[in-house]
Amino acid sequence: MRQYEMMIILDPEVDERNLQSTLTKLLAVVPNEGGVLDKVDIMGKRRLAYDINKKSEGVYVVVYMTAKPETAQELDRQLSLNESILRTKLLRYEPVPVGAEE
Repeated sequence: MRQYEMMIILDPEVDERNLQSTLTKLLAVVPNEGGVLDKVDIMGKRRLAYDINKKSEGVYVVVYMTAKPETAQELDRQLSLNESILRTKLLRYEPVPVGAEE
């Protein structure tokens, strides 16, 4: 299992009251496949650097997870099929050990 960081930009018209339950449904593939959602950080609505689908804002969410590579790819595939997701970016995450900063 590997650690991943995923940035998700959601449509700004997604209801913020239901955002947590929507994310739980979207990210359900990770625990179902034996992975772990380490941290889900909802950063809120932010201005985009450029318009995506004629939208100038988006709801930013950063997800840290531990999962198999196949699970991470499947999550990315499922999110790309969802119309309320504007963009995703999946990266391998290597935490910096304490005291190793320069």
